[in-house]
Amino acid sequence: MDNKPKPFSMIREFHLADWFTLGNACAGMGALFSVMSFLRGGDTRHLQYACALIPLALAFDVLDGRIARWRQKSSALGRELDSLADVISFGVAPAAIAYGCGMQGLYDRIVLVFFVACGVSRLARYNVTAEKLSGGTGKVAYFEGTPIPTSMLLVAVLWVAAAQGAIGEALWGGVWWLGGFRLHPLVLLFAVSGSLMVSRIRIPKL
Repeated sequence: MDNKPKPFSMIREFHLADWFTLGNACAGMGALFSVMSFLRGGDTRHLQYACALIPLALAFDVLDGRIARWRQKSSALGRELDSLADVISFGVAPAAIAYGCGMQGLYDRIVLVFFVACGVSRLARYNVTAEKLSGGTGKVAYFEGTPIPTSMLLVAVLWVAAAQGAIGEALWGGVWWLGGFRLHPLVLLFAVSGSLMVSRIRIPKL
């Protein structure tokens, strides 16, 4: 009997929920491409498109969990897919949108890298502690640290800024010069968000 794996056998193993998870990742990538289009052409509509794709990613993220519970089908692969998609859509994409909006100074970039690193760390911690937090019931009662999709609140702020033309030199809060390098105070929202993600604050899971 031939036990050789068939081509694309991994795709055949995907559950319905996994396809929604991939939709989350695709929305996040679409946001990144929209930011690139803005940086290339300067049309602020692309920034708004990028911001609008993050709620779409969140919709996919919510649906994949509900579908998995409805069909009672989940897997380790699905959990890893979910985390990787979340890193793109709620970690890297919001940081890229912030950069596109004008947070491009050295300190800005350090804060945005910190934000993404916190998001990655938060997801990794959840993956290794989920079983313990569930208490053997298979359901997690609370999160430790704010979930990474809460970054959508930051994206909402950036969407309003882009809609009002408050980007680049007109970015809310102005700019501070520290040691010859720029810091836009608005970027500190990302520092707060990242810090909350890696905190031990308990957030009830709805």
